[in-house]
Amino acid sequence: MHPAKPAWPGIRGPRAMWALLAVLLEPWGLAAIKDFEECTWQVVLNKFERIGEEGASDRFFHQDLVDKVGQVFRELVDAPIDPSKKYLGFPYYLKINYSCEGQASEDMVRKGHLTGLKPMALVSFQSAVNFYRWKIEHLQIQMEAAPFRSKGPCSAEQMCSVSWYTPMPIKSGSLVMRVDISGNGLGPFIPPKRFYVNINGFLKKGQDNKIEFTVGDELRDLQPRYFVNVPSRPLWHTMDQSPVLILGGFPDKKSILLTDTNFKDFSLVQLSIDSCWVGSLYCPQSDFTATIYDAISTESTLFIRQNQLVYYFTGSYSMLQENTEGSEKWVRVLASECIKRLCPVYFHSKGMEYVIALTAGKNEGYFHFGTITDGDVSFEMLPRQWSVCQKIAVANCSMIWALFLVDDDAILLLVEEEVLPNKKLYHVVSYHQMTEDLKILYTIPEFIPDARGLEFLMMLGTEVYTSTSMVPRGMFFNPYNNLLFIWGNFLLQSYNKENFIYLADFPKELSIKYLANSLYGELAIVTDNEEIWYLQEGSYQMYRLFPSQSWELHISLQAMFHSSLYSSNETMVTLFYEDSELFQLVYLINDQQGRLVKRPVPVVKLLMYEQHSKHYYMERRGGHLVFASKNTCPFMRMRLHPQANQQVYSRQELYRARPPHVLEPSGFHTERSLAVYQGLVYYLLWLHSKYDKPYADSEHDPIWPWWISKKQDQDYYFYLGSNGLSAGGVHIDMNSYEKIYKLRSNHKLPERIFLDKGSSYRFTILLTARGHGFKTSHNLVIVSAFHPQSRIQVGVVLADPSCVEVTMKQETFTSRNLVLFRITLKDKMLCLQQGISGHYLLKTSMTVKVLGSSGNCFQNTHLGLRLQGNLMVPVLIGCPPGKRLALNTSYTIQYNYQENKHYFDCMYKDPEMPCFFFRDIFYPIFSIQDLVTGDSGKFQGSFVLKVVGGGQDANNIRDYSDEEIYRYNSPLDNTRSLIWTTRTARTTKDSAFHIMSPQNSGIEWLCLENSPCHDVVPNRWFAPEFYFKVLVSNRGVDTSTYCDYQLIFLLHIHGLPLSGKRALFIVIVSTSLFLGLVAFYIIICLLWPLMVKACNHLLWKINSLIAWDSYYSYTNTSGGFTIPSQAMFKETSRELSKVSSRGLPKASSKVAEKKFRPQPTLEESRA
Repeated sequence: MHPAKPAWPGIRGPRAMWALLAVLLEPWGLAAIKDFEECTWQVVLNKFERIGEEGASDRFFHQDLVDKVGQVFRELVDAPIDPSKKYLGFPYYLKINYSCEGQASEDMVRKGHLTGLKPMALVSFQSAVNFYRWKIEHLQIQMEAAPFRSKGPCSAEQMCSVSWYTPMPIKSGSLVMRVDISGNGLGPFIPPKRFYVNINGFLKKGQDNKIEFTVGDELRDLQPRYFVNVPSRPLWHTMDQSPVLILGGFPDKKSILLTDTNFKDFSLVQLSIDSCWVGSLYCPQSDFTATIYDAISTESTLFIRQNQLVYYFTGSYSMLQENTEGSEKWVRVLASECIKRLCPVYFHSKGMEYVIALTAGKNEGYFHFGTITDGDVSFEMLPRQWSVCQKIAVANCSMIWALFLVDDDAILLLVEEEVLPNKKLYHVVSYHQMTEDLKILYTIPEFIPDARGLEFLMMLGTEVYTSTSMVPRGMFFNPYNNLLFIWGNFLLQSYNKENFIYLADFPKELSIKYLANSLYGELAIVTDNEEIWYLQEGSYQMYRLFPSQSWELHISLQAMFHSSLYSSNETMVTLFYEDSELFQLVYLINDQQGRLVKRPVPVVKLLMYEQHSKHYYMERRGGHLVFASKNTCPFMRMRLHPQANQQVYSRQELYRARPPHVLEPSGFHTERSLAVYQGLVYYLLWLHSKYDKPYADSEHDPIWPWWISKKQDQDYYFYLGSNGLSAGGVHIDMNSYEKIYKLRSNHKLPERIFLDKGSSYRFTILLTARGHGFKTSHNLVIVSAFHPQSRIQVGVVLADPSCVEVTMKQETFTSRNLVLFRITLKDKMLCLQQGISGHYLLKTSMTVKVLGSSGNCFQNTHLGLRLQGNLMVPVLIGCPPGKRLALNTSYTIQYNYQENKHYFDCMYKDPEMPCFFFRDIFYPIFSIQDLVTGDSGKFQGSFVLKVVGGGQDANNIRDYSDEEIYRYNSPLDNTRSLIWTTRTARTTKDSAFHIMSPQNSGIEWLCLENSPCHDVVPNRWFAPEFYFKVLVSNRGVDTSTYCDYQLIFLLHIHGLPLSGKRALFIVIVSTSLFLGLVAFYIIICLLWPLMVKACNHLLWKINSLIAWDSYYSYTNTSGGFTIPSQAMFKETSRELSKVSSRGLPKASSKVAEKKFRPQPTLEESRA
């Protein structure tokens, strides 16, 4: 909408009034015009500590889990939880309300609660760009919201303010989260609504714990001079991956508009950059401005261009990048270059994001290719050897636009060649970075062709041209349908980048400023004078949405309904697509108060108004003339019947969680019960992440280990809960936490279709024809047979017919006035090599078109008007995400026992990792598990097995080099280094490795002398054991799938034999020890009597010394024998006689008697 022209003009002329009356008098016209969405959902974030506070709304920048729920779980005795596990919480809650026009929000929420309304929050996690670090998966969790009374004051006459709360889960590697809010089918009907709740890594805690921006200072006042009379600008970002969107273009302000909710909320931030100007001879600058011209956001990094300077800022995302805190200030790159434009790359590839910088001045003819990997930014100047001008043999040229085709790994350049001072030619040049190949694909004609009333014109070089020069300004490529657009004061489109079609509906007097593409077959165009045009891709008819009579009708009706989204004074800031719906960011001024709003562009309504304004007429009904309009749609109604199990093709994993039951009669939850809800949702997602392991459980369900030991007591827990005896005031229902494997399709095709090798997708289209929808043709062979033929013609357009094929069967039911089309889309098995699950998928699409339906067919539903007859479905060919190969331990043990007739486990068993005996033939059994559908079956394809690492301890595994892997696994090895061998003779093409299959999978362990498992020294008393790190892959040997199933697991082998030398050494040492022990025993037996005698003699000596010492001491003290001395003497004599009688010889005994005979006392000697 042109800023100089009022955007709310009055309806001029009788033609517009007649069209308005025709619309109003249409039977369903008023219902289509008046928004059905009288009530709408409202969602805000509340921190864990601020739950229940009135008016609380927090920004999403905390990324650490909350350790405040563990104490609550420790109090839940007699509950179906594992007290040994650690339960954590998320940093935020989702606070859910709804409001209706003209009614108090609190009253409506209370009414909804009392009528049984319970909001359902469906959180979808977007996978990270770097799939080498993070697993690609399409994960969703649906949570039922819990009612909670606010903490604010309330009167006794009425119930306190009520809101619903659910945990706001976060997942490592996911920064973008979509939250879909819907009802549970009870209470008032509120249309579903989607919110974007993304993590903002450009925030920090400042002084007084206030949240501040790291990129600059927030401006609180959105002054009109920032928006009024300012041209709109494009919104550039990586599709579906950017958590934060930015928008520059504020005149003479180094400011950007920043949002983490897709402009539901936003902030104007003045950037903290130096704003220097280094214009020179090699970088001419006519003037200096502080305006941020180009602004691009990626997954974790923001890029801006001011004048010729380029800056970037990396956010702080601990959920995405480990051990990084982001940038502290804006980083200037390409400091010595003169950058005239930044070109966005909308799609990521190879785990990286990209941005292209076009140079001017001294390096004109070159461009800088930027690569972003986990926040690390690097630029490379291309081409490497010569400039683009030199390669295409042009003396003077410059690049206007650059486009990176991620699937082709090619860069398209829009090059301007100055032939004469007043004559220029434009070329589309293709450059391949790997091969340095550069060539001109197409040269744009000098003048705009004369279509002579046609809607489109094939550019063959034989056209008649006008005198208006063709001036291209940019390009856009849709990788799903391979449509390349070149835009300027014209619009060209091509399916092969070489043959172009000129769309003549766009007037040559206008010039396109930027495009917005939905990637689902719709294109919006913004011109320099702020006109908005619309095109359905694949068709050739363009519609001007603004300004138009349809727009005048629409804003007049909005004025009748007093809509707050429109004003008589408004300025468009940007135009963009979000989830296939076109939105405007508009600055409105009402009563001298300005505000920025995001509103949908009613494309379908505008097209319908235009149809009625062109095809209305007067019709006589019952003697009166009434207004009527001619319906130009070839059918009345279009219905879809997709294939039954949609998850097989959508690859959407879904978990469901409900809050624990509170025992309070009112049914309101408390902070403790919501903390329990937080911990249960966390544990549910933790089990999901833990399930990604190389070993298959006996039950293919991530939640199975949670309740395995508690399921038998389910009735007991129910008894406690139903009688109000559960601890903590909550009852946990085990059936409230589950993974959903079969979703209903709701008569919609999947958002995207994944096809594996040779797989197909089927669906049915039912078209209800109008009264003239059939014609009959007489069969000349069989007379009297008439075959009805439908006038409805349906076609299917394939973006890559060399890769996929489609078959369509038509059936007609004349009695029901119905035409049925059965459509089957199938992969041709020609275009792709094998890849890891979810990696390197080929983007393509299928478009179903009903002839004559473009812009003419509408369907009125309870959610509003929709276009019919043109259906585009993105198709991704390759290995679908969610498939994996796992070692089935239970079947492997069972089959090894069956084949070997025994099974010897280790002494110390590990339930996760089985143990196998070295001398037994090892038969591994692998399973293909589908994490999306829950299917699991035996792997029947061929595979290559390699030992890529090993060690004696599971915690100390060494990875082998490529040379070692070859020596340890190849049958061609002659260094006696093989670890294993097999009886199968099938090998790879180079005969380097064995090709195994489930029918021939027996492995015989060798561990030859040069292998790492040879001569292993046992650590304990048991036989030696070893851990092998095994890689299993079917790449290049299994042609039944696009999936490269790469499985790496640890294999525990015990009972390894010792080497010959070590065994001989052990035998020698053992024999020597044995013989030594025998000799020692013999010697002991022979010397034992002598040893006994020696010991006895020694004992006798000791006793004699003791006795003599006693005798001497008593003699000195008493002077003679006392009665005790005489008793002692007698006792000693008795002991000596006993000793002599046992073993001493008689001679010795006599000597002893003589030696120990007591000497006479003095009295005795005198006597």
